[in-house]
Amino acid sequence: MNESPPLPTRTPVEPVRVGDAHPLSLALFALTLASGFIDAVSYLGLGHVFTANMTGNVAVIGFALAGAPGFSITGSLISLAAFLIGAVGAGRLAARAATRSREPWVRAALITETSLQAGATVVAFAAPGQTRLLIALLALAMGLRNGTVRKLGVPDMTTTVLTLTITGIGADSSLAGGDNVRIRRRLLAIALMVTGAALGAVMVLHGLLPLALLASTVVVAAVAVGYREPKPAA
Repeated sequence: MNESPPLPTRTPVEPVRVGDAHPLSLALFALTLASGFIDAVSYLGLGHVFTANMTGNVAVIGFALAGAPGFSITGSLISLAAFLIGAVGAGRLAARAATRSREPWVRAALITETSLQAGATVVAFAAPGQTRLLIALLALAMGLRNGTVRKLGVPDMTTTVLTLTITGIGADSSLAGGDNVRIRRRLLAIALMVTGAALGAVMVLHGLLPLALLASTVVVAAVAVGYREPKPAA
């Protein structure tokens, strides 16, 4: 009896081992700060919809289906769809860069995200009532970001979701018999997310949603311009 050929296997994403002071880590820290602004804008200013945290959107859809007030199925579905499109784009960028250096690929993703956030900022200033368009642009940017960060695979540096980061603090702690691995990185990521969310929330709650988007855009743009990989030692 002829045996079927084995199915091709895919190589899992290999974690990138970089220190906290490496340019890539610093870039991801800055993007974590920007994510706090985006969460504040999307959840507080765009009808309780997440554009970076898709777990939250799935929960929101469930709340809306149950009849809970203040939640939008349509907005959440738009966000999910745009996020997936952005993630596909990130995968294609990464595939094209598979045989090249990391810096041009990461910078291309950062420039694209900057452009999408800048577009959302323009819409927020010029036509603030276009909530669905804002959701789509921001979710597209965040899908691209998440897909890129996933391909990079830097441990505890997702930039948008902290569940596993917080889990690691507990599971790897000395109380659990661990060695507190990457505790500084994890705590800094949490602090940056909280800082961005707090600053963004203050702006949104005071009617300054476009400025919150502008702040996030400026941070991402600065990362795109400043990101440089260190040259290998001679």
